[in-house]
Amino acid sequence: KAEEEVRTLQKKVQQVENDLDVVQESLAQANNKLEEKEKAFQNAESEVAALNRRIQLLEEDLERSEERLKIATQKLEEASHSADESERMRKVLENRSLTDEERMDGLEAQLKEARFLAEEADRKYDEVARKLAMVEADLERAEERAESGETKIVELEEELRVVGNNLKSL
Repeated sequence: KAEEEVRTLQKKVQQVENDLDVVQESLAQANNKLEEKEKAFQNAESEVAALNRRIQLLEEDLERSEERLKIATQKLEEASHSADESERMRKVLENRSLTDEERMDGLEAQLKEARFLAEEADRKYDEVARKLAMVEADLERAEERAESGETKIVELEEELRVVGNNLKSL
């Protein structure tokens, strides 16, 4: 009968060891997933920073273009008061103004595109952050299961030691 109990306990210990192996494998997988998510998160952050810098540069370029357009418009108004020379100058400045407006339109389109890309990057960042939180929660649960398994092993080892001592005393 004692041998049967020992065999039963040995089976339980073996089962707990198997469970521990499964939990450790799950933990390793969760850690790998966490590392992948952290890398993706860092990549998304870098992309957001680059896009923010691009937006800043485009906005600065737009401000410079608007300033140039303002200057060109002032010159155009002054030139309209002159005779033949002022008419020629007006046409030159008008052409320059049109070029600046086209450039400004182009810059506005680029700014719109950059904002779209930044929003897309923010969305990706939020998605990665959400996935990271899920992986961290999975990791925490796996660690709790591992701790529970270790506690169970200690209890079973203690029980096995007591049974062994009981067997020795018989």
